[in-house]
Amino acid sequence: MASSKLQALWNHPAGPKTIHFWAPTFKWGLSIANIADFQKPPENISYLQQIAVTCTGKIWCRCSTVITPKNWNLFSVNVAMAATGIYQLTRKIKYDYVNEGEAAAENE
Repeated sequence: MASSKLQALWNHPAGPKTIHFWAPTFKWGLSIANIADFQKPPENISYLQQIAVTCTGKIWCRCSTVITPKNWNLFSVNVAMAATGIYQLTRKIKYDYVNEGEAAAENE
């Protein structure tokens, strides 16, 4: 049974013998790097970088479900990219605007 599932994966149009497998697999490195940046202070987060990560994730989520063959590895990595980008943007916005408002209220 396991052998037949491995054989099916190996021979899949988006399997390990194609770029459709390896490109999203290596793209996981970007999501992992973004997760590692969760420890980074919010003032060091770049709006442009995180907007690019988020938009890339959202756009390619859609594309990965429309193309043939359906590439669920590509879909999942782009969901992760969009989610981590949104989280980082939320951290940056809270730092820049919410904390700024709290500091102004304390000074009054």
